[in-house]
Amino acid sequence: MTWNPGSWRPKPAKHQPDWPDKEELKQIENQLSLLPPLVFAGEARQLRREIAEVAEGKAFILQAGDCAESFVDFNADSIRNKLQVILQMAVVLTYSSGVPIVKLGRIAGQFAKPRSSPTETKDGVELPSFLGHMVNDPAFTEESRIPDAQRLLQVYHQSASTLNLLRAFTQGGFARLRRVHDWTQEFVANSPEGKRYEQLATEIERALRFMEAAGISSSKSQLNRTDFYTSHEGLILEYEEALTRQDSVSGNWYDCSAHLIWIGERTRSVDEAHAEFLSGVHNPIACKVGPTATKEELLPLLEKLDPNRDPGRLTLISRMGAEKITDILPGIIEDVKESGHPVAWISDPMHGNTFTSETGHKTRSFDQVMSEVKGFFDVHHSLGTWPGGVHVELTGEDVTECLGGTNPVETNDLGKRYETVCDPRLNGQQSLDLAFEVAELMRSAPNTP
Repeated sequence: MTWNPGSWRPKPAKHQPDWPDKEELKQIENQLSLLPPLVFAGEARQLRREIAEVAEGKAFILQAGDCAESFVDFNADSIRNKLQVILQMAVVLTYSSGVPIVKLGRIAGQFAKPRSSPTETKDGVELPSFLGHMVNDPAFTEESRIPDAQRLLQVYHQSASTLNLLRAFTQGGFARLRRVHDWTQEFVANSPEGKRYEQLATEIERALRFMEAAGISSSKSQLNRTDFYTSHEGLILEYEEALTRQDSVSGNWYDCSAHLIWIGERTRSVDEAHAEFLSGVHNPIACKVGPTATKEELLPLLEKLDPNRDPGRLTLISRMGAEKITDILPGIIEDVKESGHPVAWISDPMHGNTFTSETGHKTRSFDQVMSEVKGFFDVHHSLGTWPGGVHVELTGEDVTECLGGTNPVETNDLGKRYETVCDPRLNGQQSLDLAFEVAELMRSAPNTP
């Protein structure tokens, strides 16, 4: 049966909104299908080539950004601050490990979230859950929780504005290595991590001066711009289908809402709609793999998503939990190796380590996050495979949502600047902490390229 962008529709689709006005939804899908693509097929092909390098152990992915983007906190400063933190982390990882870092944001499309329960209750009142700004509003009122298809258009326009700014920053000089000192925000600069970063930035500037003295120009494009790709969970399928375009060069279909789309842990069933949709787009794609994954579930899914075993096509993002990863992940890696699929492996140490604090805040412990990352590296080292990246939720703002770090957030601090619309994120200091610790793990890897 020939695949087309709507092939998913006859299949079961989990975690989809119950849109109240189906005619309005159809009209908005038609509008979206006529709008320009947000990303281009050539960019997605380039990312696919870079992920192939990761699968071969020659590069490393830093995938980072908001848990869920917001319509409310949308401005140029927040985008710049988030990008700054990611650039800082990438510099730490590149300089310390000596391998290229593929920079992949959870941005310009990460507006929808699957929820563990379809409803939530406060003070005896039960309402539908908040599903992300793509679907409804977090305000706890009956009207706010009604799915509104007009939000799909707002997601498109906000994503277009975000991408426009990201391209300007990363291609227009903001990302040049001569600016490594300028990327430090005040609240990071005054922290232990910030001081450590400043030392590294000084070393980089010294190296650039040496290059120039030796007659090697620092004006080369690689030192003055950077490639930055976007990604999100392809959850709301009407939106993804409406932004799918047929490439005029190759004739292949690409989901032009982002460079990489992933399937979540809750929607990865091989016979259901999300797997069907992603099986036909030629973007690089990813799949979250949690502790309940079995060989019987996973291998047919890999066969559907990557039947030709193409390097760069498929990334697996493990999200096991710090206490489970060393027990469960080795068997999964061995099964995938035996299947012959050349996947890139990434660790998501955030989603398996969420708990509710004594103050009632959903939070994560930095120590547990790093424990899962370390377990991820240990497993790959023991099997002779390449730990290809990390996938973290972070923000460029000085929030207090995750516990710990070098300049630790304590339980009683959580309420001070708890601003997430969904899951807790690392702040800039904690993000740099993680980057330095991951860099140490990469340096100690026995199979480092």
